[in-house]
Amino acid sequence: MPHALGLPSRREFLHVGSLTGLGLSLGGLFRLQAARADLKSFDHFVGTAKSVIHIWLPGGWAQQETFDPKPLAPVEYRGDLSAIDTKLTGVQFSEKLVKTAQVADKITVVRSMTHGEAAHERGTHNMFTGYRPSPALTFPSFGSVVAHELGPRANLPPYVCVPTLPAPDAGAGYLGSAFGPFVLGSDPAAGGFTVRDLALPGGVDSERFAKRQRLRETVGRHFQRLEDAGAVAAMDAFYERAYALVSSAEARAAFDMKAEPDAIKDEYGRNQAGQRMLLARRLVEAGVRFVTLSYGGWDMHAQIRAGITNTLPPFDQAFAALITDLDRRGLLDSTLVVASSEFGRTPRINADAGRDHWPKVFSVVLAGGGIKRGQVYGASDAIAAEPATDPLSVEDLATTVYHCLGIVADKELMAPGNRPVEIVDGGTVRKDLLA
Repeated sequence: MPHALGLPSRREFLHVGSLTGLGLSLGGLFRLQAARADLKSFDHFVGTAKSVIHIWLPGGWAQQETFDPKPLAPVEYRGDLSAIDTKLTGVQFSEKLVKTAQVADKITVVRSMTHGEAAHERGTHNMFTGYRPSPALTFPSFGSVVAHELGPRANLPPYVCVPTLPAPDAGAGYLGSAFGPFVLGSDPAAGGFTVRDLALPGGVDSERFAKRQRLRETVGRHFQRLEDAGAVAAMDAFYERAYALVSSAEARAAFDMKAEPDAIKDEYGRNQAGQRMLLARRLVEAGVRFVTLSYGGWDMHAQIRAGITNTLPPFDQAFAALITDLDRRGLLDSTLVVASSEFGRTPRINADAGRDHWPKVFSVVLAGGGIKRGQVYGASDAIAAEPATDPLSVEDLATTVYHCLGIVADKELMAPGNRPVEIVDGGTVRKDLLA
């Protein structure tokens, strides 16, 4: 049965930050999750993935210069980067993916991803939500659906964005801000990295924080006498969760990059790609269910060789380190890693030595969390213009990801106006992708 979110009538001004003076936004993060249906009533099953790391590569990365080189095509199609062998017999990647080539036996490369949205905003929405954009409804992102369906774990937000919200489409859509991401607001690669909302501000010590918490409880009891007790109790659950996060040493430790050994930081790379992926590993290891991180700018309409040469090697080092690190920690089988972009690039190099937007076929990379190791799924044609075998739609990719998490993708959620909307409309689980 569909589940309608019951919104409590508690006044909007009663936020953790406004009440305590701490400047916190965490109350909004946890609001209303107690109103979600009892998990026992959900159509759900035990998934293979406990967490997801979604690596978002904004701008549209070129399949030919990354995971689907065409060394036998004419130079105006293949470009002037060469291809290298991988651990998979007969499979080649770009010459700039040296380290990832050595973990090819642990990942699945999809070379037949396809949709019809050639504009950045529309392609991004497609890849974050599993839906084409609609003027009538704002759809929730994968991370927000996971937050709604599975909830928080270990006093940590269920959905985190590193370092910022990568696009409006990464938000909660019609599910409401309660299921939106916790956004770091700073880059783990930057010096003096700290996470907002996880430290008490100057002048507020633990004793003062506790007094303010008791004050909130007193105000809450007053409202409880005036308003519906069930609604107030639901709101209290969110504030308690927010306080638990601020006061939890374990939660703060998950974001503490200083605790990571220098050798591991070096292995990932001391740059944006490396430190963001390292923090993502720390978060899923601690209990965060869904981490979205963004890296680079891949909209290379001109001088694509130079752009790829500058941008791809840090990704290569960090991604290979992430897969290796998850595997040796015993986390890869329970952590689904997805590397994706809004679309690919045109088959032919343009007059500015770049490539333009091309959604007809492009590549995504999957690993862990129930995905088969060491395979290439699907193929593009000889010039990477269209799928040649096993085209993979956005709906099928989304449905397969949800399946790995134990979420039934055709379950109906309730949008505004009591409108039932399927989590994904029309997708199927691609069993050939699964281990």
